[in-house]
Amino acid sequence: MISNQILQSTIEGLKNITRKDLSVIEKEGKVIATTEEAMLAKQIDDLEGFVNSPAESQLVQGYQYFKVYDNNAPEYVVQVKGEDEEGYRIGKITAFQIQSLLVAYKERYDKDNFIKNLLLDNLLLVDIYSRAKKLHIENNVKRIVYLIETSIDKDMNIVEIVRNIFPSKTRDFVTAVDEHCIILVKELREKETMEDVEKIAKQIAETLNNETNSKTFIAIGTAVNDLKDVSRSFKEAKMALEVGRIFYSDKHIVNYEQLGIGRLIYQLPLPLCKMYIKEVLHGLTIDDFDEETLATVSKFFENNLNVSETSRQLYIHRNTLVYRLDKLQKMTGLDLRNFDDAIIFKITLMVSSYMLYMEKMAY
Repeated sequence: MISNQILQSTIEGLKNITRKDLSVIEKEGKVIATTEEAMLAKQIDDLEGFVNSPAESQLVQGYQYFKVYDNNAPEYVVQVKGEDEEGYRIGKITAFQIQSLLVAYKERYDKDNFIKNLLLDNLLLVDIYSRAKKLHIENNVKRIVYLIETSIDKDMNIVEIVRNIFPSKTRDFVTAVDEHCIILVKELREKETMEDVEKIAKQIAETLNNETNSKTFIAIGTAVNDLKDVSRSFKEAKMALEVGRIFYSDKHIVNYEQLGIGRLIYQLPLPLCKMYIKEVLHGLTIDDFDEETLATVSKFFENNLNVSETSRQLYIHRNTLVYRLDKLQKMTGLDLRNFDDAIIFKITLMVSSYMLYMEKMAY
């Protein structure tokens, strides 16, 4: 349950204090952490008798051995070099320290398992509150879900990276969804606003980008005040992540409460979308428009239908822009200089993006 790296770090820290060489051995006899070079990857074949005996410790050939228990059963054996009383005391302290780590990691595992089942709606309502009470997780606390997607290699422990961003926050929960997605269930103070929530998302993104040199996308659900509603916030974050991919690909942080019209389009049935496109474009599709036209339209929308500013940013003459808009009007019957027509074409672009995404997902 405890990683070998954590065990190695623990005994190295204890050696720096005690000046005694220490090793941690699996109950099957394999050395998994050591400060003594001669013990690296060594297999101790005669350890089974000690593990199965009622003895708490033993002394063999200049080494002292101490059991580390998990649920009253031996899990590890601590080895200390030396036969003196000080070695015995250091061995007992080391065994106690590792046993404490086992308890802490087991509690974390139990909480992690509870949070996963809570997010996936795998718990009955009565189980949510009873298990939360046993795990000392408060119910009526304001929480919000962040869904974090990265392209980080699966060998990197992104979960630990995110946990380390909030080292003193023992009431926040970080769990893995798959090798590229993790979930942060964050407790919020009563006075924290949505602006504060987005600042946290930026902090996470900046940390992951700096430490892993990888693109990070973060979706945010809505704040909830009851444990049973945490799954709703997670579902909203999932929707926000997907809607962001379709309509707001230039954004790295997407908030469910700010999805706007993208959320409405995302929930439309595909037959209705196809009917709308056919009605507006009279048999044409977005593929019938060249990239230059679409880029011009995009910049025109960015500049709030301002012809002069758009032509300046595109480094073209005003008349050239007017010509392109007239060309589009001949094809579609929509004059984008007219606000109502601009809205219709903007929605058409978004619906087309949604249809294209859904077609890709189907294959």
